[in-house]
Amino acid sequence: MTIVRPPAVAGMFYPAHAAQLMGQVRDCLRQAESHPGLGVPKAVIVPHAGYIYSGVVAASAYALLEPARDTIRRVVLLGPSHHVAFRGMAVSGAGAWATPLGETPLDGEAIARAKAVPRVIELEAAHAREHSLEVHLPFLQTVLGDFQLVPVVVGDAAADAVAALIDALWGGGETLVVVSTDLSHYLDYRGCRELDGRTAAAIERFAPESLEGEQACGLRPLSGLLLAARRRGHSNVTLDLRNSGDTAGPKDRVVGYGAWALFEPEAADEVGETGPLLLELARAAIRHGLTGAGPLPVTIDQSMPAPLRRPGAAFVTLKVDGELRGCVGSPQAWRPLAEDVCDNAYKAAFRDPRFPPLNGPEWERVELSISLLTSPVAMTFTDQADLLAQLRPGIDGLIIEDQGRRALFLPSVWEQLPGKADFLAHLKRKAGLASSHWSPAFQAQRFEAMEIKPEPSP
Repeated sequence: MTIVRPPAVAGMFYPAHAAQLMGQVRDCLRQAESHPGLGVPKAVIVPHAGYIYSGVVAASAYALLEPARDTIRRVVLLGPSHHVAFRGMAVSGAGAWATPLGETPLDGEAIARAKAVPRVIELEAAHAREHSLEVHLPFLQTVLGDFQLVPVVVGDAAADAVAALIDALWGGGETLVVVSTDLSHYLDYRGCRELDGRTAAAIERFAPESLEGEQACGLRPLSGLLLAARRRGHSNVTLDLRNSGDTAGPKDRVVGYGAWALFEPEAADEVGETGPLLLELARAAIRHGLTGAGPLPVTIDQSMPAPLRRPGAAFVTLKVDGELRGCVGSPQAWRPLAEDVCDNAYKAAFRDPRFPPLNGPEWERVELSISLLTSPVAMTFTDQADLLAQLRPGIDGLIIEDQGRRALFLPSVWEQLPGKADFLAHLKRKAGLASSHWSPAFQAQRFEAMEIKPEPSP
């Protein structure tokens, strides 16, 4: 006999009657901010308040899953514990979970695999009254076809432990990872927006070490996902960011909500094939700017190659007679690659504060190149000598940050600064730090880049 977990918060967080629930879910999906061309994410981060407060925010992520209705067969759903204090992560012993929309079977094989991961236990009490997972099931039942659920309540668990569980269940295109979290709680409207903005920036950088408990109630599952995805070189996109003061509540004490989609990295050869088109988009953006018409509008639709529709991070470099004439880019993927290239090309030509705006005669002599960046990965080191020892000349781009200052060098800079010590010293000066600067708080991230240049003339 199958044990079914009944709904615990139907009639409170969402309607208890099937028709009303289906209507509200579909209303949320219709009202959600549209993000055409992004593709299907590998993971999403979504809020778990009552639907009148955060349903539309969550729907902005769930709407992206509809094209994968017949592809996704397993959903790994992680959220924080609001009622039971325990150490580790808790799976459910039920055979299915129910909502007013019906029953969804649990994936017993995947749950058995999860229980082999350290600090994973079976604890039905952690699931019995927990809303952070349940509120997502009606959305998943609506946008997906037949699938099995792996629900995990995360208690007191380190990011590494949560990442290990996520790694064990990662799977392929058949598996979706969902992390449930709200953001700041009960600040005034302005304070909420400021703190949630910092949280969003940390999520976009895949920097769980920059997050603290008051920023997200689901800090532990969120940190584990960010760590697992960072190791895999994923990109992410902020889909929506608002609070209860924007949706259905007063503005004096608000709760923050956000939705993010995480995407697996494109194969290098697939992106590389779009090189000529990316170069032409960059040129078109600059030509458009030379007319005085401002940035080039970019339409992202299905007619554009898939790698250009998905999030990408690019730097556009301009040189005249071999000398730098402009270089602007994005260290982290957060918008469609085509949009990122066009915007950065325009800014490299007309908004780089080191140079005056590009003019027509110069344009005839410009050499243009594009660097496509992998996601930055935080480096762990004991001191400066350890950091230098880990650097790979000609391969690593580097981002450093300390004392509120930040700077980036592309891997191409190794051509001018082949020595590791010189490379780091010049990057410090670029950040406004002394070349000899060091502190215990010094941070570094490295990345790689694929450079796209025009084919040489015969």
